[in-house]
Amino acid sequence: MAVQLRKSYKFALRSSLLIAIFLSGFCAIFLNSQGRLDWFVVILCGLICFSVSFIIIQIRVERFIYRRVKKIYDDVSLLESSSFSSKPVTTDMKTLIQEIEKFAEGKKIEIDTLKIREEYRKDFLGNVSHELKTPLFTVQGYILTLLDGAMNDKKIREKYLNRANKGVERLIYIVKDLDLITKLEVGELKLEREDFDIIDLIQNVFDLLEMKAAQKDIMLTFDMEYEPIYVNADKEKIQQLVSNLLVNSIKYGHPNGTTEVSVENLIKNKVIVRVTDNGYGIPEPHIPRLFERFYRVDQSGSRNEGGSGLGLSIVKHIIEAHDEKIYVESEEGIGSEFSFTIEKTPKSSV
Repeated sequence: MAVQLRKSYKFALRSSLLIAIFLSGFCAIFLNSQGRLDWFVVILCGLICFSVSFIIIQIRVERFIYRRVKKIYDDVSLLESSSFSSKPVTTDMKTLIQEIEKFAEGKKIEIDTLKIREEYRKDFLGNVSHELKTPLFTVQGYILTLLDGAMNDKKIREKYLNRANKGVERLIYIVKDLDLITKLEVGELKLEREDFDIIDLIQNVFDLLEMKAAQKDIMLTFDMEYEPIYVNADKEKIQQLVSNLLVNSIKYGHPNGTTEVSVENLIKNKVIVRVTDNGYGIPEPHIPRLFERFYRVDQSGSRNEGGSGLGLSIVKHIIEAHDEKIYVESEEGIGSEFSFTIEKTPKSSV
């Protein structure tokens, strides 16, 4: 660690000058009283006093202040702050105070961040345990009932085994989604980019969700007729993204409602895909947390609708893996719009 002691020279110089002036004056008065006043002797005395005082004071300042300031640096260095410990030790009190205040502010921000992460961790663990225990207890309940004698009745046995199987499928669904998010976050899941028609992909998702939408009399449609629009992305992941957005719009849409998809030019090499519904909408306080794992606007109703609670979190991670953006606009009682950008290829007709 470098040593910077320049500021202490000012103190030593001023103090030595004051001492030299005082002793020179005293020497002049003394010699004058003896009738032997000699200005050469007075000046020489002053210079000697100044030199000796400067050396003594400077050495004392360095030893006294530097040792104590060095201890402060060593103490805070135990906290492993590279931004602080990498700086030179200074005996300038103003600079030291500024550095300590800056260090304390940085540590406060770090502590606040850790508190937020701790709260998030607690919420996440609580949500995971809640999501997993519901199907686990369901499966356990049906199996225990069968073991208690219900398996002897063929109809009950088949009914309970089917329900237990649904519980297991829900567990697998949650675990698979968690595994996907983890891989996306740590960068283990590599994107397989290719050129494909985004309109055709959206239509395929419409066909896959047709029965689910029909159960709530919700119509899935484009806002207009489109020619093929080619984009470059991981086709499988984009299909999952679109599917998650459409499933959400169906899940929280009004019966006899509509979910409309539009694809528009954004900039030269980008298009924006909008998924708009006229459902219940999302209260504004919930919007910033929509993409958190397991976060649900309506805790009871959302779980009754099924799903892993990870759909929008997966959407966010897929978009970020493509270095794209996702946006949300919603008004309670009117509906919601989720939109995301995607890279367009030169052969697109848009």
